[in-house]
Amino acid sequence: KAQPYNSLKQEFDHQIRPCIDLIDSLRALGVEKDLSLPAIAVIGDQSSGKSSVLEALSGVCLPRGSGIVTRCPLELKLKKSPEGSRWYGKISYQNQMEEILNSAEVENEVRKAQNLIAGEGKGIGDELITLEVVSPNVPDVTLIDLPGIARVALPEQPPDIEQQIKQMIMKYITRQETINLVVIPSNVDIATTEALQMAKQVDPNGERTVGILTKPDLVDKGTENEIAGVVRNRVYILNKGYTIVKCRGQSEIMNRVSLEDATNNERAFFENHQFFRVLLDEGYATIPTLAVKLTTELVQHIIRALPFLENQIRIKLKEAQDGLNDIGTKVPETDKQRLHFLIKVRDVTLSSIIN
Repeated sequence: KAQPYNSLKQEFDHQIRPCIDLIDSLRALGVEKDLSLPAIAVIGDQSSGKSSVLEALSGVCLPRGSGIVTRCPLELKLKKSPEGSRWYGKISYQNQMEEILNSAEVENEVRKAQNLIAGEGKGIGDELITLEVVSPNVPDVTLIDLPGIARVALPEQPPDIEQQIKQMIMKYITRQETINLVVIPSNVDIATTEALQMAKQVDPNGERTVGILTKPDLVDKGTENEIAGVVRNRVYILNKGYTIVKCRGQSEIMNRVSLEDATNNERAFFENHQFFRVLLDEGYATIPTLAVKLTTELVQHIIRALPFLENQIRIKLKEAQDGLNDIGTKVPETDKQRLHFLIKVRDVTLSSIIN
């Protein structure tokens, strides 16, 4: 006998959260300095709609404006809480942590963190900012947002800003444990999208790349069937496929359209669209569809990676234990013993550096 939908969903949720919490805990412990952990890295060209997608998924407003708005890697930990529970947020960076009790404060808190790490201008920094959002209205998923790819340096930016951003992106997307989430505007030629080219460079078969098409309302008339072909994975093939979404545009932001209303508007847009309505019916469209897809992909990725991670942690633990055994655990008491102790520490350190 089939289980009711709610029962299946609860069982699914029960399996999801421990997997994601485990990886988040390892990352918080600093394990990522030695081992690559499963993650979803969000990349896109400037003005691709990346911030809008993340806002729609998280339910909070992130820094916006001209030029680079994501100036440091931002780990966005979304945790779904029971219906009726209160919204809660927390931001951590540079060994400090602050609670955020109101979702309206998030944008300013992220800006403050970026300014502290990367300076007040338009430069970038590679220190991670962690933003945790606990809410009944978010999916269980952790994303790492990276700066949008810039083509031209602004006057207050270093002349090599494009190279700096690409180096930062490559550091994350090269790791085999990372799912690359590439955000692409629907109104540009997909083949010329630099973010997708970078993803293909490190993942030539598209085995760990997910495509998101944004701004479907800006598609030129007559090209809708081409876009539908891309979404159905018939043009630029990715193993994990594509989802098409419509987030808040600039006019909706200026008119203070809420994220909840924007989600309703998105569904209405696809339901009433002559060409894209079928994509909704086929399960390729909207932010809620994307949220389920990302959660599922991340959990599957974590489950596949766990045996390798366990083995690597055992190896690192043994190396650390061997190092401690070489040094010895007793506190030196005499000057001679202290000298021998320091020589051992030096030799072990040099050996680890050489190896």
